[in-house]
Amino acid sequence: MKEEVGAVGHDPEPATVNLSPAMEGSPKRVHGRFRHKLKMHKILGFVLSPRSPKPIVESNPPQTEVALDFMENLKENRLVEACQQLLLREDQLFGQETMTVEGLGQVCNEDDKDMLQKDYETLLLHLWMAVHTTFSSTPSGEHLEILRSAVETITLLEEKDQQWEGRPEGSREAPVWRPHQCRLTHDTLLEKMVESQMRNAAVEEDNISVSSVDNLSTSMKREVCRMGKRLKETILRVARDIRDCYPPDFDVCNLYVRLYHQKFSARLTELARSGLDVDDCNYLLCWVNNYYPNDILKHKDLEGHINIESLGTLLSEKDLTTLEEQYLLQKESTVRTWFSKALSKKEEGWLSGKSPELIDGYCFCPLAIDIIQAVDGTMREARTILCSEGKAQRILCQLDSFLISYKRSLEEFVKGRRENTQAVVKANLVNIEQFRDFIVRREESIPEEIKTSCMSTLADLRDCGYGYFTGPIHEELRVQYRRLWTEAWFTGGQMVLDEVLGTLDRHMQQFTDLKPICMEELVGRLHMEMMVEYVKRMMKKKMKLKDKEQQEAAAKLLADDSSTLSTYFTEAGSKISWLSEVLPKMAEVVRLQDPGSIQLEIVTLARDFPDLSWRQISALLSLKANLSTADVRGIKESLEVNRPTVTSSNTNPPFFSKVPAGTFWQMPS
Repeated sequence: MKEEVGAVGHDPEPATVNLSPAMEGSPKRVHGRFRHKLKMHKILGFVLSPRSPKPIVESNPPQTEVALDFMENLKENRLVEACQQLLLREDQLFGQETMTVEGLGQVCNEDDKDMLQKDYETLLLHLWMAVHTTFSSTPSGEHLEILRSAVETITLLEEKDQQWEGRPEGSREAPVWRPHQCRLTHDTLLEKMVESQMRNAAVEEDNISVSSVDNLSTSMKREVCRMGKRLKETILRVARDIRDCYPPDFDVCNLYVRLYHQKFSARLTELARSGLDVDDCNYLLCWVNNYYPNDILKHKDLEGHINIESLGTLLSEKDLTTLEEQYLLQKESTVRTWFSKALSKKEEGWLSGKSPELIDGYCFCPLAIDIIQAVDGTMREARTILCSEGKAQRILCQLDSFLISYKRSLEEFVKGRRENTQAVVKANLVNIEQFRDFIVRREESIPEEIKTSCMSTLADLRDCGYGYFTGPIHEELRVQYRRLWTEAWFTGGQMVLDEVLGTLDRHMQQFTDLKPICMEELVGRLHMEMMVEYVKRMMKKKMKLKDKEQQEAAAKLLADDSSTLSTYFTEAGSKISWLSEVLPKMAEVVRLQDPGSIQLEIVTLARDFPDLSWRQISALLSLKANLSTADVRGIKESLEVNRPTVTSSNTNPPFFSKVPAGTFWQMPS
């Protein structure tokens, strides 16, 4: 230590100099009890003189940082700096002896410990105030900086806890304030903050936009909406602003989301078990299955910051199942009631003699459109609320039940033969096709059992509706059908078939007001039924073609009839093009004389139409009077060998199974 040199003169009184805080071991603040004075003894020939005033410098001196003491750092919200000062004092008090300038050792006393403990308490108070005000105002740079400082201070205090925890056995006892456990206190404080936020949101007056909350009809809906919005706003704010104030090991986004999830889940569970009415039940399910997992947890700003899988669902499986069952039962009841009323209303119109409306010149009934829209809308809502296609499919069971009632009603009405029956049936054929199209287009998403049941009922409805028109036509044609494959047919050329088609053409004029999609189906049915009737008459065994000339003539006539029928029905709108292959193949069997060639042709016919039975083949061969029993046996044996290999290549729908056959030779089993 240097003494200042003064003028020679009298011996001065011993001078005293205060040590600076830096020299006393603390960079910032030193309490009075730690201030020591050094006595400066007289040095011969020198006297201590006052300092000369510093000369005035014109230029600006360099800026130097002013050291702040503990309280000043707290006032400036410099929490890290304040914490470091306390940690230094703690090291001085508990890590080593405090040294004076004279080199004399002193052991810290209880007052020093008490003061340090109080300063720690003051620091922690500021620390928790900084965390507690996280959401008290709009985030600003200054606010976030204070929070960041608080989090860094928590980390410093946690590290010091770990140092004390890891001290060697036999070391001195830790201070009474250790461990601080700031991380645990921080998480507990956040939990209380979240609980308070959600509780306040649940009971506060509506202060969100009118369109979102005020329009909700019940207090439960408003409460859930407010809590959900508070949750969303907070965790988005954490992800956007607060997250950057925390180091990664805090995992602060997941921490906040988990806390809010727990509080939201607890409240929704209470509500779910409180006996909700239908409307509130639906709204709660919307939040649990849709809004919360999709609109909140999957928000783009949260992507990569939260672990959704670890949260689980807001409601337990048991509570969720109870609510979903309540929802589905209510929806099924509503849909069932609506379907019943819609059908009853239509039945009243039919029975009153009222004809259906004409749209674009075609008979029309909106029943199918109304029912399909109701099913679609209800299923769409169910998919949204339940977030499950499988559960929403339960609504389709009501469509299946409706179709059964609809079939019973239409069949009963058709029996009445009222004046408006024809127009009503035409209009309902449109309904039937629309229902069928609805099922076919959703074939992959509809459960197999429901699809099979619906399609079976619709097939019966089709038979009822189209049969209402085709039945009388075939009844009138029955007499003309009987002349096919008789001597009159064989000698009269195509006169018999022309008469049949003439009668059919006259009936077709009544369908000008039938919608084209239904007309196509009707013509296709008439095409199929007339072909079946033709082949049935051919196999009645009423003709015997004795020789080659007769057989070739019959084959030509058969081919001509096939061409005539195919042309007529194709022009009328039939799409069953493969029916044109039936008669030419049978004509070839009639024309051929060589048993081997006949045998090959029979195998080919069986390949293309695997539902062709031996009984029918026998009936066809019986037309050829010059074919021996041995020839027939050889054909049968060849078919036995080749049928298993030819059946698999077939692409044609069943035909011969619709044709009844007489009692002829049987294929052996």
